[in-house]
Amino acid sequence: MSIKQSFSNKVNDYVKYRPTYPREAIDYLYDIVHINRNSTVADIGAGTGKLSKLLIERGTPIIAVEPDAEMRAASKQLLGNEPNFCAVAGSAEKTGLDNHSVDFIVCAQAFHWFDRNVTKLEFKRILREGGKVILIWNTRQTTGTPFLEGVERLLHNYGIDYAEVNHKNITEDELRSFYKENTMVKSVFKLQQLLEYEGLLGRVLSSSYTPMPDHPNYRLMVQELERLFEQYEENGKVALQYETELYFGEI
Repeated sequence: MSIKQSFSNKVNDYVKYRPTYPREAIDYLYDIVHINRNSTVADIGAGTGKLSKLLIERGTPIIAVEPDAEMRAASKQLLGNEPNFCAVAGSAEKTGLDNHSVDFIVCAQAFHWFDRNVTKLEFKRILREGGKVILIWNTRQTTGTPFLEGVERLLHNYGIDYAEVNHKNITEDELRSFYKENTMVKSVFKLQQLLEYEGLLGRVLSSSYTPMPDHPNYRLMVQELERLFEQYEENGKVALQYETELYFGEI
């Protein structure tokens, strides 16, 4: 399944219910990775602009490269009035950007969709000397509370191709091999989403692998999700826990 087929019908839920990225992770990009206001950053697989927004807010120029027209339109709606923001049609494998035109590449919730061999060549082409590639995932925690474990069972039972498209299929050794030897650095940050039922349903439906309303799994999944919410809510909300994994280095 292509990334376009996976998200075209889920843009509204993605915009409203996907988590942002923790402030500590963005601070890290500026304090440790050394993105700054004078950097040119390509956000590859930029989606609806969630990460781009956080970098734009700090004054950094962003070129958002996104193949899906609906997601690209959502990013323009969010950031189109920002003078430092530009959204272009393109993919990781064929960005359309000029040779040696960017200082940093960021990929948030996207790298696991890419053809890594072709992408590496393309990233080398568009990066300036000494440029770095930053990969970020908000990794939903699947253990630790009965609620988290229940959500994970639900996705295995009713999701479509859940195991195949999960970014956890990429090992750290595979990520390390994408970078120059001994240059990959990893950091982890904590993140929590407190959600009412509407938000929980929207968050689940924003994933590429969850069924749409016309799929036979949809009704059963929603019934199970309602049961989980009713069982574990406190003061009308449940907590999804994440670890924000951030990798960077030269390629």
